[in-house]
Amino acid sequence: MNALLFGLIFSTVFVLLNLYIHKRLIEKLDLSKRIKHSLNIFLVINFLGIIAYISARYYVNIPSWLYYLLSLPIGVLFLLFCTAIVYDLSRIILSLVPISKKRRDFFKRSLDISSLIVAVSLSARAMYEARIVGVEKVKVKIKRLARPYKIAQISDLHIGGLVGKEFIHDIVRKVNALNPDVVVITGDLIDVKAEYAKETLEELKKLRSVYGTYFIVGNHEYFHGIGEIIAAVKSLGIRVLENENVYIGEAGRGFNLAGVYDVFGYRTKSYMPDLPKALKGIQDSPTILLAHQPRFIEEVNGKVDLILSGHTHGGQIYPFKFLIRLVQPYISGLHQHTKELQIYVNKGTGFWGPPMRLGASSEITEIMLEPSI
Repeated sequence: MNALLFGLIFSTVFVLLNLYIHKRLIEKLDLSKRIKHSLNIFLVINFLGIIAYISARYYVNIPSWLYYLLSLPIGVLFLLFCTAIVYDLSRIILSLVPISKKRRDFFKRSLDISSLIVAVSLSARAMYEARIVGVEKVKVKIKRLARPYKIAQISDLHIGGLVGKEFIHDIVRKVNALNPDVVVITGDLIDVKAEYAKETLEELKKLRSVYGTYFIVGNHEYFHGIGEIIAAVKSLGIRVLENENVYIGEAGRGFNLAGVYDVFGYRTKSYMPDLPKALKGIQDSPTILLAHQPRFIEEVNGKVDLILSGHTHGGQIYPFKFLIRLVQPYISGLHQHTKELQIYVNKGTGFWGPPMRLGASSEITEIMLEPSI
């Protein structure tokens, strides 16, 4: 899909969302014309902000405060759209309830005011949640594992735009405080060309663990020069698993750590995931597979005990979970896929697009691998 066609489709979708909010929310509110006019002006400004954000998404020299303001409208529009749907359904239900006109008018007025308050409150809460990165502690029982190992997983940092050196410095500090045996980065590390992220990437050199840091690409690396990004990550002393595996721990007492390219690679002539190649020569020990998207689990049949993924952001803004569920089997957390295979999906350590999260907080995952009795 060329850039012009993508831009046309993208703009059309957002125009339709704005029209729905205008027709089914703003025009139905029992408020003064002046307030409605102000809300409509806000919609127009918000829409222009979205267009400006998409246009300036990869122009890294704009001031950070301006980038922040331009990145908010997409999230605000989505929450307004969800509010409009709930408001529309509530208004229809209210019109069907057999009550007096006076009481119906009272409830309608309450619905109008509460809907605006909810929309504003959710947007503010989402902006606040995006600023917090917590540590999610998970215990995973692994058969044939000789002793416990601690893995620190980070994913979907999306370096570029609002995710810069200071943010990564804080993430590295939190990861090192866990004293992990291994650090894994499960894709979507960089969301700009590698040359623009060089200074920020240098912070990752400070990651400390017993057996090193390992990285696999996500779908976003394909958008910005995957070869250059892989080379940049390798220059940091981080091992990139390109359909290959390494052995972690003492001989006979550790585990295989394998990694594949992202499934987006199937759209290209190179950098395609190849599980048989990734598992070639593995030792007779448990195997942990790094695969960016949870849906790669559909290609796994035996030889793997645990998959570590990301990509979904846990939905990032709560209602998105329902859309993601259409294409991904798991959204977040630990799941027992089959009797022999488990998967853990990291909700993302950074964010993409608007600096907003709602009901899907950012995370660094502390995964304790423990022998299964």
